[in-house]
Amino acid sequence: MTTSSNQEVWTVFKRLMVYIKPLKGVFFLAVVGLVLYGLVDMTFIAIIKPFIDGGFGGQASQIPSAASGIDLGTSDGFNSSSNVLTMAPFVVIGLFTLRGLANFLSTYCVSYMSARLIMDMRQQVFDHYLTLPVSYMDRENTGSLISRVTYDTEQIARATGSALISIVRDSITVIGMLVVMFYYSWKLSLCILIIGPIIGLIITVVSRRFRKISKRIQTAMGGVTTATEQMITGHKNVLSFGGQKTESQRFGVVNEQNRYQTMKLAMAQSVSQPLVMVIGSFALAFVLYAASLESLQSELTAGTFATILGAMLALLNPIKSLTRVNAEFQRGIAACTTVFELLDIEPETDNGTHTVDRVKGELSFNNVSFSYPGQEGLALDKIDFSVKQGQTIALVGRSGSGKSTIASLITRFYTGLSEGEIQLDGININDYTIKCLRSQVALVSQQVTLFNDSIANNIAYAYSGEATPEQIMEAARSAHAMEFIDQLPEGMDTQIGENGVMLSGGQRQRIAIARAILRNSPVLILDEATSALDTESEKAIQQGLDNLRLNRTSIVIAHRLSTIESADMILVIDQGKVVERGNHASLLEQGGVYSNLYQMQFGS
Repeated sequence: MTTSSNQEVWTVFKRLMVYIKPLKGVFFLAVVGLVLYGLVDMTFIAIIKPFIDGGFGGQASQIPSAASGIDLGTSDGFNSSSNVLTMAPFVVIGLFTLRGLANFLSTYCVSYMSARLIMDMRQQVFDHYLTLPVSYMDRENTGSLISRVTYDTEQIARATGSALISIVRDSITVIGMLVVMFYYSWKLSLCILIIGPIIGLIITVVSRRFRKISKRIQTAMGGVTTATEQMITGHKNVLSFGGQKTESQRFGVVNEQNRYQTMKLAMAQSVSQPLVMVIGSFALAFVLYAASLESLQSELTAGTFATILGAMLALLNPIKSLTRVNAEFQRGIAACTTVFELLDIEPETDNGTHTVDRVKGELSFNNVSFSYPGQEGLALDKIDFSVKQGQTIALVGRSGSGKSTIASLITRFYTGLSEGEIQLDGININDYTIKCLRSQVALVSQQVTLFNDSIANNIAYAYSGEATPEQIMEAARSAHAMEFIDQLPEGMDTQIGENGVMLSGGQRQRIAIARAILRNSPVLILDEATSALDTESEKAIQQGLDNLRLNRTSIVIAHRLSTIESADMILVIDQGKVVERGNHASLLEQGGVYSNLYQMQFGS
């Protein structure tokens, strides 16, 4: 398990270095600053011996006495001690100035790298979302997807930021202090060889614990984000149904899960740090004990003992920091694993090579059967129809009968037909590139998506080229949207809020229809495009929709049969099958499903 964990860390770390590679210059400066910082600390401890032995009268074993007849007050000894003490303040100031510059260089460079890394990784995750198939997005909850972009990437930045600073700088400090200790007295320093492996074992065990808990915290954070997003999205419904207590309890559960996992991490961290300190104290105690032995006293000077003692005390803080930052590092590794697993998900397949500026719009379904991933039953069963250029075909039926599935297959939101094929201008739609295929289709769905921007920018959203104000106004006029836009204080420049919250449902759909009109695609899909309109608004834009359908292949999905009476062909869908087909008049004469639906809506 340890080998597997180490391989996982190493694999993740190597992949993470790909993001650092473009910043290798900054990375090099950061490492130089961190190493210099550690070396300054080591140097400061190392010069304690000459300061004490040379600055305060020489080595203890060589202190002259009156009985020996040597003059204690010779000018040479005094001048030597005086020179050392005179130089000491300047050396200390120089070292700490160098330490400060090294700290600034390393901290700034690491912060720069972290900011760039989190920006690049967030952009990559966001861009990857744009390429993922609709089937994947359907399976995942929104909160977890948002958490990948926000929380997980933030953990990675912290791992490459403060964790990198501590790991490199404190590791250099530890190594430097060990070098100083063994250089001055290898006998006193032998205890480190016993204590070191024990501390290493503790850190290894705790690291696995940190990483395991960190993955659970990420999952818990996804739950927090999901609960918050659902409450905000459905805020009106929550208030209208009096669901404040329900939502508060729901959030309380996921919030408690997050707290519980965070405290488990804190517990492991809190136990590991004191444990490492206690074990380190044994090494310190051994040094103090060994220094009292007569066999070692003859080899030690005051400066040597003070240097080793100072080095051991200086070791405790970086070891403590390494243990503490290990938690952040493991959280970063866990977050890296989650993000990289997401990035490894295959984008929607696009094996098509055929491109064309504009198709005629002749669409045909040839005995198409389809089932959704993970579902056994067929959503569509041998659907067969064709639509010529400029014709309108309407799909009617109960909810869940398969009407919207047909529309989704045209745009290749779902692929993998059980049998049959879909053709556009006689060419299998899988042979088109996705970009080309979707540029031929304008979609107006019952779930209108608008952006927190102006009305004009929402109408011109993703328009190929640059839409002029005149084109935008003409599209709005054709969709009968100018009737309410003219009444707004800022007109086309009015900010409509997130998902058009400042507009009514009917107004939002008119904006969506105007967007489709401006797109001017040869194939038009209207999926319940008038479902949110009142009768007066529906009649107002019906002529605009009729104009929109001119010379375009139109697939209209509707519950309101009044909107499809002029369709060239009407298909009645039930449980994924076409049970009736014909125009409005012929279907009424049949007295079947369509006739019954019509009588239910109009009473005769």
